[in-house]
Amino acid sequence: MQQETSRPFDFLNKSIGKNVLIVMKGGTTIRGTLKAFDVHMNIILDNSEKITEGQPDVKYGTTIIRGDTVILISLWYYIWLIK
Repeated sequence: MQQETSRPFDFLNKSIGKNVLIVMKGGTTIRGTLKAFDVHMNIILDNSEKITEGQPDVKYGTTIIRGDTVILISLWYYIWLIK
């Protein structure tokens, strides 16, 4: 039986090593591979890139995102599958 993800940190722990989509205050959208996070939701992404109008725009590589700027975190491939 598959265990249900019931807490935000459970979701993030299961997402390490997977591609995620992050929407930040101000509307900036970044996707990349989740490498690590902490209790403040500071996030480290590998192979990150800014997404503009649904397309990759700027490649950042390894990036640290401050947790208080994050509005949404999602497994990004789910977003693209429903379009």
